Amino acid sequence: MSGSKSMIAPCGIDCSECEIHLAPDNPGTAEKVTKWIRENHDPECTADMIHCDGCPGDRQRDNHWAPDCWILQCCVDKNELRYCSECSEFPCEKLEEWAGQCDRYRDALKNLRSISTAE
Repeated sequence: MSGSKSMIAPCGIDCSECEIHLAPDNPGTAEKVTKWIRENHDPECTADMIHCDGCPGDRQRDNHWAPDCWILQCCVDKNELRYCSECSEFPCEKLEEWAGQCDRYRDALKNLRSISTAE
């Protein structure tokens, strides 16, 4: 696991390395993220819209990039867990499919497996 455990989201993403989390303090990163979001999700996105305090901590959704995240809804809201790896169904099929979408998600699943074996 690369970051401190306190910055690991329920899905295993290390929030301390996430570009969305880092964007407000890094104009180059904000520009890159904004461009990607414009091209893939919201053509009206502006750099000042890019912010996320991450999933860890008090689980406030006001400053989370995707407050309706299916992983947060399942892991935190439904099952009241800290990490997906605490679930009796870990890794579920949906999480495996998610992890197959990109290297960052694949690394997140590796983090969860690391957490699972460490506890």
